[in-house]
Amino acid sequence: MDPAELDRMLSGLPLVKDRNLVVGFSHKDDAAIYRLPSSELIVQTVDYFTPIVDDPYDYGAIAAANSLSDIYAMNGRPLFALNICCFPRKYPSEIWHEVLRGGAEKAQEAGIAIVGGHTVDDPEPKYGLVVTGLVEAGKYWANQGARIGDALILTKPLGTGLISTMLRNDSLSLSQAEDMISGMKTLNADAAHVLARFKVHACTDITGHGLLGHALEVAQASEVGVEFSLSAFPLYEAARQHAGTGTFPGGTFSNKEYFGPFVDISAGVNDDLIMLLWDAQTSGGLLAALPEDQVRDALHQLHQAGVTAATRVGSVISGSRLRVIP
Repeated sequence: MDPAELDRMLSGLPLVKDRNLVVGFSHKDDAAIYRLPSSELIVQTVDYFTPIVDDPYDYGAIAAANSLSDIYAMNGRPLFALNICCFPRKYPSEIWHEVLRGGAEKAQEAGIAIVGGHTVDDPEPKYGLVVTGLVEAGKYWANQGARIGDALILTKPLGTGLISTMLRNDSLSLSQAEDMISGMKTLNADAAHVLARFKVHACTDITGHGLLGHALEVAQASEVGVEFSLSAFPLYEAARQHAGTGTFPGGTFSNKEYFGPFVDISAGVNDDLIMLLWDAQTSGGLLAALPEDQVRDALHQLHQAGVTAATRVGSVISGSRLRVIP
């Protein structure tokens, strides 16, 4: 959803104070964390969206990976999930079976079961999960907590919004998008498990608000600034090649319009590639802030674990704004 429209919808809603709510929506975190009577911390999220690819199985797997990502972004361990199914009755049930199979097998890969859910007849298909997990007290990650001097690591390439839009417009072949589809289906579990060995001060996953939008949420919650180097970012190859076409989804332009006043773009930054930092992502990577002296070891272990795209993309600095340099 357009970030400005979302803010208008949420403005003025009553807020119930609950001493057991550890992390809520005040800083637009990825999931909520709630303290149970047993003192365990439960972490819960919900996410669903319309088809981003044509293949029903891939759509289900991507939607499930995207939903699970919010739990991993909080350093949580998923326990179980529920389906959210908005499926047009006019299409064959075999299509929706494949969507559900994709979601179920991705949940199985995460080590959890999908234990139920809800289905409605909807003219526009939508699918996703409610995911419930646990996180250890004192070990959860949130948007808040990034410190001046921290380095920023991104664990997946950017460009899913551009590539998926080009696929829908038939201006890109499926073979050119295979690495993106594989990346979107990849769980952030391995990345989270490796990062948990280090002192992560703040973390978020990159989804609809784009890299710069989600980074700004971290900066504002942490009362710091951020500097990114555009040339450091991992990009899907098709996105790198076709950024100049301007074939971005509407959400990408909304992100630039809404978050743009808080971002300084240095001279010499490529006008085409910078759009990929605004690009609305689906099932993107984790953006983690951790001490500078831990970055080299963290990247080495991430690469060993198969998170080969993991890259140091920027630094946490003083101030309150984002800055992008070449």
